[in-house]
Amino acid sequence: MTGRSTKIAHRLHRALFGALLGVPFGALALGAAPAWAGSAAQPGQTVGLPTGAQLPVGLYFVNTSSFGVRETRPLSSESNINLPAFLWATPWNLFGARLNLVAIQPVAAASARGAPYQSGVGQALLAGQLAWDLGNNVGVSYLFGGYLPVETRFLTQNASFSHRFAASYTGDGWNLTANLLYGIFIDPISPQGTVYPDYLNLDLTATKKFGKWEIGAVAFGSSDMPTRFPGYRTQGQVAAGGFVGYNFGPAILHAYVTRDVVERNYGGAETRGWLRVVVPIYKEDTNAAAPAPSVAGPARLAGR
Repeated sequence: MTGRSTKIAHRLHRALFGALLGVPFGALALGAAPAWAGSAAQPGQTVGLPTGAQLPVGLYFVNTSSFGVRETRPLSSESNINLPAFLWATPWNLFGARLNLVAIQPVAAASARGAPYQSGVGQALLAGQLAWDLGNNVGVSYLFGGYLPVETRFLTQNASFSHRFAASYTGDGWNLTANLLYGIFIDPISPQGTVYPDYLNLDLTATKKFGKWEIGAVAFGSSDMPTRFPGYRTQGQVAAGGFVGYNFGPAILHAYVTRDVVERNYGGAETRGWLRVVVPIYKEDTNAAAPAPSVAGPARLAGR
Protein backbone atom coordinates (compact mmCIF):
# COMPACT_ATOMS: atom_id res chain seq x y z
CA MET A 1 0.00 0.00 0.00
CA THR A 2 1.38 3.42 -0.93
CA GLY A 3 1.96 6.18 1.60
CA ARG A 4 -0.95 8.19 0.17
CA SER A 5 -3.31 5.16 0.34
CA THR A 6 -2.22 4.41 3.91
CA LYS A 7 -2.93 8.01 4.91
CA ILE A 8 -6.41 7.92 3.34
CA ALA A 9 -7.23 4.57 4.99
CA HIS A 10 -6.12 5.90 8.38
CA ARG A 11 -8.33 8.98 8.00
CA LEU A 12 -11.35 6.90 6.98
CA HIS A 13 -10.82 4.54 9.94
CA ARG A 14 -10.61 7.54 12.28
CA ALA A 15 -13.67 9.17 10.72
CA LEU A 16 -15.89 6.08 11.04
CA PHE A 17 -15.29 5.91 14.78
CA GLY A 18 -15.69 9.67 15.02
CA ALA A 19 -19.02 9.48 13.18
CA LEU A 20 -20.27 6.86 15.61
CA LEU A 21 -19.53 9.27 18.43
CA GLY A 22 -20.96 12.23 16.53
CA VAL A 23 -17.56 13.92 16.26
CA PRO A 24 -16.74 15.58 12.91
CA PHE A 25 -13.15 14.89 11.84
CA GLY A 26 -13.12 16.18 8.28
CA ALA A 27 -14.46 18.85 5.98
CA LEU A 28 -16.31 19.37 2.73
CA ALA A 29 -13.90 18.75 -0.13
CA LEU A 30 -13.22 21.72 -2.33
CA GLY A 31 -12.24 20.22 -5.65
CA ALA A 32 -12.75 23.18 -7.97
CA ALA A 33 -12.51 26.95 -8.12
CA PRO A 34 -14.51 28.91 -5.53
CA ALA A 35 -16.96 30.20 -8.16
CA TRP A 36 -18.12 26.67 -9.05
CA ALA A 37 -20.54 24.41 -7.20
CA GLY A 38 -21.93 20.86 -7.32
CA SER A 39 -25.29 19.40 -6.34
CA ALA A 40 -27.12 20.72 -3.27
CA ALA A 41 -27.90 17.18 -2.07
CA GLN A 42 -24.80 15.20 -1.17
CA PRO A 43 -24.39 12.49 -3.83
CA GLY A 44 -24.64 9.00 -2.34
CA GLN A 45 -26.34 9.91 0.92
CA THR A 46 -29.45 7.77 0.34
CA VAL A 47 -27.75 4.56 -0.83
CA GLY A 48 -28.57 1.60 1.39
CA LEU A 49 -32.04 2.95 2.20
CA PRO A 50 -35.14 1.50 0.49
CA THR A 51 -36.34 4.96 -0.47
CA GLY A 52 -39.18 3.69 -2.63
CA ALA A 53 -40.69 1.39 0.02
CA GLN A 54 -43.64 2.29 2.22
CA LEU A 55 -42.64 2.57 5.88
CA PRO A 56 -44.66 1.37 8.85
CA VAL A 57 -46.38 4.24 10.64
CA GLY A 58 -43.96 5.70 13.18
CA LEU A 59 -41.24 8.21 14.02
CA TYR A 60 -37.68 7.54 12.90
CA PHE A 61 -34.30 9.14 13.60
CA VAL A 62 -31.51 8.73 11.05
CA ASN A 63 -27.98 10.11 11.10
CA THR A 64 -25.75 9.63 8.06
CA SER A 65 -22.16 10.73 8.61
CA SER A 66 -19.38 10.55 6.06
CA PHE A 67 -15.75 11.49 5.73
CA GLY A 68 -14.07 11.91 2.35
CA VAL A 69 -10.62 12.63 1.00
CA ARG A 70 -10.41 14.06 -2.52
CA GLU A 71 -7.04 13.81 -4.24
CA THR A 72 -6.69 17.46 -5.19
CA ARG A 73 -3.30 19.07 -5.72
CA PRO A 74 -0.99 20.17 -4.32
CA LEU A 75 -2.68 18.88 -1.11
CA SER A 76 -5.73 16.71 -0.52
CA SER A 77 -9.13 18.17 0.35
CA GLU A 78 -11.14 16.66 3.20
CA SER A 79 -14.80 16.70 4.11
CA ASN A 80 -17.02 15.57 6.95
CA ILE A 81 -20.80 15.76 6.53
CA ASN A 82 -23.32 14.87 9.22
CA LEU A 83 -27.01 14.62 8.32
CA PRO A 84 -29.24 14.14 11.40
CA ALA A 85 -32.83 13.66 10.30
CA PHE A 86 -36.30 12.92 11.63
CA LEU A 87 -38.95 11.23 9.53
CA TRP A 88 -42.58 10.84 10.57
CA ALA A 89 -44.44 8.16 8.64
CA THR A 90 -47.93 9.45 9.31
CA PRO A 91 -51.13 7.35 9.44
CA TRP A 92 -52.61 9.54 6.70
CA ASN A 93 -53.05 8.54 3.08
CA LEU A 94 -53.08 10.85 0.09
CA PHE A 95 -53.76 9.66 -3.47
CA GLY A 96 -53.44 6.10 -2.19
CA ALA A 97 -49.98 6.75 -0.74
CA ARG A 98 -48.69 7.09 2.81
CA LEU A 99 -47.67 10.62 3.73
CA ASN A 100 -44.22 11.04 5.28
CA LEU A 101 -42.82 14.28 6.71
CA VAL A 102 -39.05 14.87 6.78
CA ALA A 103 -36.83 17.40 8.59
CA ILE A 104 -33.02 17.43 8.31
CA GLN A 105 -30.43 19.81 9.75
CA PRO A 106 -26.94 19.12 8.38
CA VAL A 107 -23.65 20.07 10.00
CA ALA A 108 -20.40 20.08 8.02
CA ALA A 109 -16.73 20.99 8.13
CA ALA A 110 -14.26 21.60 5.30
CA SER A 111 -10.58 21.85 4.45
CA ALA A 112 -9.66 22.73 0.88
CA ARG A 113 -6.22 21.56 -0.25
CA GLY A 114 -4.80 21.60 3.27
CA ALA A 115 -6.28 24.98 4.21
CA PRO A 116 -7.57 25.58 7.77
CA TYR A 117 -10.86 23.85 8.54
CA GLN A 118 -14.14 25.67 8.32
CA SER A 119 -17.30 24.35 10.00
CA GLY A 120 -20.91 25.39 10.18
CA VAL A 121 -24.58 24.55 9.99
CA GLY A 122 -25.93 23.79 6.54
CA GLN A 123 -29.28 24.29 4.91
CA ALA A 124 -32.24 22.64 6.62
CA LEU A 125 -34.40 20.47 4.39
CA LEU A 126 -38.15 20.36 5.00
CA ALA A 127 -40.01 17.90 2.80
CA GLY A 128 -43.05 15.75 2.32
CA GLN A 129 -43.05 12.33 0.69
CA LEU A 130 -45.74 10.12 -0.79
CA ALA A 131 -44.98 6.37 -0.74
CA TRP A 132 -47.09 3.84 -2.63
CA ASP A 133 -47.15 0.09 -1.94
CA LEU A 134 -47.72 -1.51 -5.35
CA GLY A 135 -47.80 -5.05 -4.01
CA ASN A 136 -45.39 -7.95 -4.58
CA ASN A 137 -42.79 -6.11 -2.44
CA VAL A 138 -42.55 -3.24 -4.91
CA GLY A 139 -42.88 0.37 -3.82
CA VAL A 140 -42.44 3.79 -5.39
CA SER A 141 -42.23 7.23 -3.80
CA TYR A 142 -42.11 10.90 -4.64
CA LEU A 143 -40.53 13.49 -2.32
CA PHE A 144 -40.85 17.24 -2.70
CA GLY A 145 -39.12 19.68 -0.41
CA GLY A 146 -37.09 22.82 -0.05
CA TYR A 147 -33.68 23.77 1.28
CA LEU A 148 -33.84 26.91 3.41
CA PRO A 149 -31.26 29.68 2.81
CA VAL A 150 -28.31 30.08 5.18
CA GLU A 151 -25.40 32.50 5.56
CA THR A 152 -22.66 29.87 5.99
CA ARG A 153 -20.42 30.96 3.13
CA PHE A 154 -18.51 27.74 2.46
CA LEU A 155 -21.82 25.85 2.08
CA THR A 156 -24.71 26.29 -0.31
CA GLN A 157 -26.52 29.49 0.66
CA ASN A 158 -29.41 29.91 -1.78
CA ALA A 159 -32.82 28.30 -1.40
CA SER A 160 -33.76 25.50 -3.76
CA PHE A 161 -36.43 22.91 -4.49
CA SER A 162 -35.80 19.17 -4.43
CA HIS A 163 -37.71 16.45 -6.27
CA ARG A 164 -36.97 12.79 -5.49
CA PHE A 165 -38.33 9.80 -7.45
CA ALA A 166 -37.58 6.35 -6.03
CA ALA A 167 -38.46 2.72 -6.73
CA SER A 168 -37.65 -0.25 -4.47
CA TYR A 169 -38.00 -4.03 -4.43
CA THR A 170 -37.74 -5.41 -0.89
CA GLY A 171 -38.81 -9.05 -1.25
CA ASP A 172 -36.86 -12.10 -0.03
CA GLY A 173 -34.43 -9.94 1.95
CA TRP A 174 -33.37 -7.91 -1.07
CA ASN A 175 -33.10 -4.15 -1.27
CA LEU A 176 -32.96 -3.16 -4.92
CA THR A 177 -33.46 0.61 -5.06
CA ALA A 178 -32.95 3.48 -7.46
CA ASN A 179 -33.44 7.05 -6.22
CA LEU A 180 -33.31 9.98 -8.68
CA LEU A 181 -32.80 13.44 -7.18
CA TYR A 182 -33.51 16.58 -9.19
CA GLY A 183 -32.63 19.96 -7.67
CA ILE A 184 -33.72 23.39 -8.86
CA PHE A 185 -32.26 26.63 -7.47
CA ILE A 186 -34.53 29.64 -7.09
CA ASP A 187 -31.58 31.99 -7.66
CA PRO A 188 -28.56 30.50 -9.49
CA ILE A 189 -26.07 33.08 -8.15
CA SER A 190 -24.96 33.41 -4.51
CA PRO A 191 -24.21 36.79 -2.85
CA GLN A 192 -20.51 36.02 -3.41
CA GLY A 193 -21.01 35.25 -7.11
CA THR A 194 -20.94 31.44 -6.90
CA VAL A 195 -22.89 29.70 -9.68
CA TYR A 196 -25.49 27.20 -8.45
CA PRO A 197 -26.52 24.93 -11.34
CA ASP A 198 -29.56 22.69 -11.23
CA TYR A 199 -28.49 19.07 -10.81
CA LEU A 200 -29.34 15.40 -11.13
CA ASN A 201 -28.16 12.70 -8.70
CA LEU A 202 -28.83 8.97 -8.93
CA ASP A 203 -28.31 6.68 -5.90
CA LEU A 204 -28.34 2.90 -6.48
CA THR A 205 -28.53 0.02 -3.98
CA ALA A 206 -28.34 -3.76 -4.37
CA THR A 207 -28.12 -5.55 -1.01
CA LYS A 208 -29.29 -8.85 0.52
CA LYS A 209 -30.11 -9.68 4.14
CA PHE A 210 -28.70 -12.78 5.83
CA GLY A 211 -30.34 -12.92 9.24
CA LYS A 212 -29.42 -9.67 10.98
CA TRP A 213 -26.67 -8.92 8.46
CA GLU A 214 -27.09 -7.04 5.19
CA ILE A 215 -24.39 -7.11 2.49
CA GLY A 216 -24.20 -5.75 -1.02
CA ALA A 217 -23.01 -3.14 -3.48
CA VAL A 218 -23.86 0.54 -3.86
CA ALA A 219 -23.19 3.21 -6.46
CA PHE A 220 -24.10 6.79 -7.18
CA GLY A 221 -23.68 9.43 -9.83
CA SER A 222 -24.17 13.19 -9.99
CA SER A 223 -24.12 15.81 -12.70
CA ASP A 224 -24.71 19.53 -13.02
CA MET A 225 -27.35 20.55 -15.52
CA PRO A 226 -26.42 23.01 -18.29
CA THR A 227 -26.32 26.66 -17.24
CA ARG A 228 -26.64 29.97 -19.05
CA PHE A 229 -23.27 31.14 -17.74
CA PRO A 230 -20.45 31.07 -20.31
CA GLY A 231 -17.29 29.39 -19.09
CA TYR A 232 -18.97 27.41 -16.31
CA ARG A 233 -17.38 23.96 -16.13
CA THR A 234 -20.02 21.39 -15.22
CA GLN A 235 -19.10 18.94 -12.48
CA GLY A 236 -20.01 15.28 -12.20
CA GLN A 237 -18.94 11.97 -10.74
CA VAL A 238 -19.68 8.25 -10.65
CA ALA A 239 -18.70 6.27 -7.55
CA ALA A 240 -19.16 2.67 -6.39
CA GLY A 241 -18.40 0.61 -3.33
CA GLY A 242 -19.37 -2.08 -0.84
CA PHE A 243 -22.04 -2.00 1.86
CA VAL A 244 -22.60 -3.85 5.13
CA GLY A 245 -25.38 -3.44 7.68
CA TYR A 246 -26.44 -5.02 10.97
CA ASN A 247 -29.79 -4.93 12.77
CA PHE A 248 -29.22 -4.61 16.51
CA GLY A 249 -32.96 -4.46 17.22
CA PRO A 250 -33.31 -1.01 18.79
CA ALA A 251 -31.06 0.42 16.06
CA ILE A 252 -29.78 -0.47 12.59
CA LEU A 253 -26.20 0.30 11.57
CA HIS A 254 -25.01 0.80 7.98
CA ALA A 255 -21.40 1.21 6.85
CA TYR A 256 -20.09 1.61 3.33
CA VAL A 257 -17.04 2.87 1.48
CA THR A 258 -17.17 4.43 -1.99
CA ARG A 259 -14.56 5.49 -4.51
CA ASP A 260 -14.92 7.68 -7.60
CA VAL A 261 -14.45 5.73 -10.80
CA VAL A 262 -15.16 8.82 -12.93
CA GLU A 263 -15.01 12.50 -12.00
CA ARG A 264 -15.34 15.71 -13.98
CA ASN A 265 -13.97 19.07 -12.81
CA TYR A 266 -13.75 18.13 -9.11
CA GLY A 267 -9.95 18.25 -9.17
CA GLY A 268 -9.39 14.58 -8.33
CA ALA A 269 -11.02 11.30 -7.30
CA GLU A 270 -12.60 10.95 -3.86
CA THR A 271 -12.59 8.05 -1.39
CA ARG A 272 -15.38 8.33 1.19
CA GLY A 273 -16.33 6.31 4.26
CA TRP A 274 -19.94 6.39 5.45
CA LEU A 275 -21.66 5.40 8.69
CA ARG A 276 -25.41 5.52 9.31
CA VAL A 277 -27.56 4.75 12.33
CA VAL A 278 -31.32 4.25 12.03
CA VAL A 279 -33.40 4.38 15.22
CA PRO A 280 -37.16 3.72 15.14
CA ILE A 281 -38.27 5.93 18.03
CA TYR A 282 -41.81 4.66 17.61
CA LYS A 283 -43.14 2.19 15.04
CA GLU A 284 -46.46 0.42 14.65
CA ASP A 285 -46.16 -3.34 14.80
CA THR A 286 -47.06 -4.12 11.20
CA ASN A 287 -45.62 -6.20 8.38
CA ALA A 288 -45.02 -3.19 6.13
CA ALA A 289 -41.74 -3.20 4.24
CA ALA A 290 -38.48 -1.48 5.09
CA PRO A 291 -37.38 -0.73 8.64
CA ALA A 292 -35.26 2.22 7.52
CA PRO A 293 -36.46 5.65 6.50
CA SER A 294 -36.01 7.03 3.03
CA VAL A 295 -34.49 10.39 3.79
CA ALA A 296 -31.88 12.58 2.18
CA GLY A 297 -30.51 15.88 3.14
CA PRO A 298 -28.39 18.68 1.84
CA ALA A 299 -24.70 18.81 2.17
CA ARG A 300 -22.85 20.68 -0.48
CA LEU A 301 -20.13 23.13 -0.76
CA ALA A 302 -20.26 26.26 -2.87
CA GLY A 303 -17.12 25.56 -4.80
CA ARG A 304 -16.54 21.83 -4.68
